Amino acid sequence: MPTQTIAPTKSNLLKEKENLALAVEGYELLERKREILMMELMKRVDQVRVLEREIDSRSMAAYPVMRRMFLSSGRERVRELAAGMRNDMLIRETLVQAAGQRIPSLEAVMPDRVLQTSFLNSSSDTDETVAEFAELLRLLVQMAALRTVVWRLAKEVKKTQRRVNALDKIVIPESRARKAFIESSLEERERDAIFATKLLKSRGEAKEA
Repeated sequence: MPTQTIAPTKSNLLKEKENLALAVEGYELLERKREILMMELMKRVDQVRVLEREIDSRSMAAYPVMRRMFLSSGRERVRELAAGMRNDMLIRETLVQAAGQRIPSLEAVMPDRVLQTSFLNSSSDTDETVAEFAELLRLLVQMAALRTVVWRLAKEVKKTQRRVNALDKIVIPESRARKAFIESSLEERERDAIFATKLLKSRGEAKEA
């Protein structure tokens, strides 16, 4: 907003000082919010790294168990067992608190595990395979939920950073420029008034003399 469009009056100066104070306060609040969001985001990113290692470890344990089950039971028998099993895992949406915000996330509710081992139907490898992959599936849902929170936090950080930059680079400098323009115009006007007063006074004294 060009400073020339503003009338250099005391009321506009007061209004501009208030606007500048609000802009500076808003900048400080948003900057603190951005810092809190960044700390929360980095904490969640660290959690993702830890969970990634846990998933890798669980995968390395689960797949050998599954191969052992295939070797002991055979592909056809494994296919029959898989067809007869039910997957009652429930995935539901939840809200988590992160940096003072309630962010939608996911939660996996695992069913009670029922042992499948019997003398005629299956071996203990079956139950071990089910247990390993159920845990792996739970970790994968947990990872999806954590990545959702990370994505939303990153989006909020980006939005807050844009607002901080707008205040710091545009709003506050323009407000300071308008304030300086009004103050300079008022001071110049006051100097002109003082000069005119002195000039009139000197002319009056000259006439009297």
